[in-house]
Amino acid sequence: MKYFAVLLPMADKEKSALYRPDHLAFLEKMRDEGHVRVNGKFTDGSGGLVIYRADSYEQCEEFVKQDPFIVEGARDYEIIEWEAVWNED
Repeated sequence: MKYFAVLLPMADKEKSALYRPDHLAFLEKMRDEGHVRVNGKFTDGSGGLVIYRADSYEQCEEFVKQDPFIVEGARDYEIIEWEAVWNED
């Protein structure tokens, strides 16, 4: 399993506010299914970051394209494969 950092820069603030509940529900579902490790917004309002777990870039992009923020044009996205090192306490 690979990890991917997905940047979600702001594309449309009004759409982002409107679809935020759907986006958060989507991420919760993806976390429950083991596809999302962590997510959060940037404090400057410029967007957010999601760390996905997927077998390939293509699978990650399939997940990302299901996000209501992407579907509705509220955010853009950039996917970068990430070699994660975890500190498991």
